[in-house]
Amino acid sequence: MSAVPNPSTELSTVVIVGSGIAGASAAQTLRSEGFRGRVVLIGDEPSPPYRRPAVSKDLLSGATAAEKAALKPGSFWNEQDIELITGATAVGLDTRTRRLTLASGETLHYSALLLATGGRARRLDGVSGAHVFTLRSMRDAESLRASIRRTGSLLVIGGGLIGCEVAATARSLGAEVTVLERDPSLLGRIVPPEVSARIATLHRENGVDVCTDVALSSLEVRDGSARALADDGRCWSAGTVLVSVGTVPEVTLAAAAGLRVHNGITVDGQFRTSADGVYAAGDAANIPGVRGGDRYRSEHWNGAQAQGIAAARSILGTPQPFTDVPWGWSTQYGHNVQFAGATRFDDDYVVRGSIADRDFTAIAVRKDVPVGVIAVGRPKDLRTVRTLIARGRKVDRAALADESVALTDVPAGEREGLKTPAR
Repeated sequence: MSAVPNPSTELSTVVIVGSGIAGASAAQTLRSEGFRGRVVLIGDEPSPPYRRPAVSKDLLSGATAAEKAALKPGSFWNEQDIELITGATAVGLDTRTRRLTLASGETLHYSALLLATGGRARRLDGVSGAHVFTLRSMRDAESLRASIRRTGSLLVIGGGLIGCEVAATARSLGAEVTVLERDPSLLGRIVPPEVSARIATLHRENGVDVCTDVALSSLEVRDGSARALADDGRCWSAGTVLVSVGTVPEVTLAAAAGLRVHNGITVDGQFRTSADGVYAAGDAANIPGVRGGDRYRSEHWNGAQAQGIAAARSILGTPQPFTDVPWGWSTQYGHNVQFAGATRFDDDYVVRGSIADRDFTAIAVRKDVPVGVIAVGRPKDLRTVRTLIARGRKVDRAALADESVALTDVPAGEREGLKTPAR
């Protein structure tokens, strides 16, 4: 992995590719921690950095105007002497000469480079057309909203986080909504089956047709509508289709430059890639797990923000141990769902509260160590359990389940290693 530069002698220009929350946070951190050299922040979208979580919520519904979703006031970047280049794509990287080439032909020399290139929405082979959408950007949200309003019906392929959020938002726009999920449950990567069942019920109570165990055999788009056919003969039609089947890390630039890539850009604990002077953070980065756990990619806003800050400190030569526990949130029909950690299908869960009443905290434990949490209506619980996860110590399960015992008072024992075979 690359060496940390001596900021007093080597660091003059930091170039950041990607103006999402990881890149923007890194740029801000460089300035707030005293770097006075050149900072260049490059984004491939035409707008300045904005709050991407709003894409599937307030931006999609139209409740928030585009300018209100901006991460910072328009004057901020100039005031911080951060060169913001929008609508630009990096197409070439020479790590030997430390030069970055943009699609415009412009080249930039860097002392340190941060790749915060994010991800792109995964597509289905052979599925395209004027009525088929993916959702990643502000522009995507505007186009999808216009189509939903025009056609009045939406077919969501994929019952993950974005798919469920869009379904809820589309219902608020008055659309008929159907969600098709390949697996037996919604949000299967995030929540246990009992919680998934309650979320599915919530959607059905709000008029969404939720269909699981769907193996699609075809999706045809013609004459202003789409028709989906499953292997078992079930069929659905809608005027608008959202394909929401995951995110692919954007590693094209890194791979072409010869950087080590495996399910993202491989970095060490200081966010250094396999090339000197090149760092990576955010959705595109594959980072080491805490306490020797599995490597992972975090595709959530807060994790990308924390990584951007940590990467900037590494660039400045002041790295700190990265022990952030990734977390995220979702709001559906007025219910706030928060989750944190890295869970697996075989984890056990200890539940405080009532899943049926949608007022609970479900804590994933592995070898008696908290490794993840899902909280509905209990944000304070989530913050406390994140601390327990970060400590990595065994806990008393009975105390963990006992609501008369405050989570802050749950007895902790010895530290347990949680390393598992690499995925």
